[in-house]
Amino acid sequence: MRGISIKIPADPSCETGRHFLSCTGRQLLYLGCCLALLFISGCASYGKIENLPVAESSTTQEYSLRSFARADKNSDLALMLTFSGGGTRAAAMAYGVMQELRDTVIAVNGESRRLLDEVDTISSVSGGSFTSAYYGLHGDGIFETFEDKFLRFDMDKHLVYGIFNPILWFDSKGRTDMAVDYYQKQVFHGATFADMMHSGLPLIVINASDLAYGIRFSFVQEYFNLLCSDLASFPVARAVAASSAVPVIFSPVVLQNYSGCSDGDIDWLAAAKARSGDDAELEMLSFGLETYANKDQRKFVHLVDGGITDNTGLRAAYDIIEILGGSKTYLELTRKATPSQFVVIAVNASTDPMFDMDESNEAPSMATSMNAVSGVQLHRYNAATIELLKNSLETWTQDVSTPDQTVTPYFIEVSFEDIRAPEVRRFLNKIPTAFSLSDEQVDTLIESGRDLLRNNPVFQQLLADLKE
Repeated sequence: MRGISIKIPADPSCETGRHFLSCTGRQLLYLGCCLALLFISGCASYGKIENLPVAESSTTQEYSLRSFARADKNSDLALMLTFSGGGTRAAAMAYGVMQELRDTVIAVNGESRRLLDEVDTISSVSGGSFTSAYYGLHGDGIFETFEDKFLRFDMDKHLVYGIFNPILWFDSKGRTDMAVDYYQKQVFHGATFADMMHSGLPLIVINASDLAYGIRFSFVQEYFNLLCSDLASFPVARAVAASSAVPVIFSPVVLQNYSGCSDGDIDWLAAAKARSGDDAELEMLSFGLETYANKDQRKFVHLVDGGITDNTGLRAAYDIIEILGGSKTYLELTRKATPSQFVVIAVNASTDPMFDMDESNEAPSMATSMNAVSGVQLHRYNAATIELLKNSLETWTQDVSTPDQTVTPYFIEVSFEDIRAPEVRRFLNKIPTAFSLSDEQVDTLIESGRDLLRNNPVFQQLLADLKE
């Protein structure tokens, strides 16, 4: 048998999974890894509880939508970014888009401003959450240290050690807690959400999935209020770990659901339930969030990879806007005036399935079959999500437009599908979902993110309209 290369997928956006295993005996090894993980998952481990009840928190500020109204923004522009999952591939592509926004200058009231400084909110899942969280903590410092701290660092080597080291299998601490410790050491250094309350930076919405009910859970105080808990004191590393915790490979991040902070329904949730009507999405979300009020049955909440319920970050953004009551309420909370342009830039680092099974009548391996099935499901769900957001953005802008001011929607998707050079597109589609990439892969991803945004026709139209 030749050398074996194992790549542990960092999130469920491993739409191809082609690089998860590479060896002549990959079928046997794949089965062996699955059996080993099933054995490990049977060993008792307990998630470390790090969310404090509101009464015990020493923080005075809330990391919430209501605390992020910004007076320093261009009142004519509302700008939201979403970062998809995809391990370091997604993190690097999002980083490239941020570089391009940094270097794109617009005129605001006769003054030159960077488009990056106009971002109101970043919604992210899984690999994309490393980029968004780092920017939320360091601002422009991301352009000085993020590449060395994360993009060009072999995180897989340390995560694989924690997962497959037999000595650690019986540690009650849990595999995810081992990962959190390493994220703290290498990337986040003990930072909490209170450390992201910087003036001039956008609201960072890190998203995970509630394993029990299959709903999206966003790390904002509005959601933590449902748990009678304080987000400001919560470690950013643990939120990012929840956003990228692939089930079975990693154990869930656990939050305690406290009681005693409210005697009745939370106003915004009760209002959302009343509005749901024939809206199946809103009705399902409202029902899921209501379950946190059952403190006896839901004493703890188990969070896993955000890509399971939303691999683009777009549905989480949709949830927040809809649950608050629509675009008018969202804009009132995050800015001072109704904008002329409402912009959503979706950075989608998913890859196209490229399987060799159709070149032969040989039965495909178990790994290939599983990856093909999951890949088809993921791409169809992503396509439905993008269509949902395009339609919703049209509705949102109509809702806030007035006879005196029309709000124009701009939906900008940055994805590999728009790369014209076949060799570059093929190279990018072969990049695995992992936390360890070569310098060539990272460089190509960063530059592709920049080029794709710069050459996007909707983005070019936005820049032209902003000059008028």
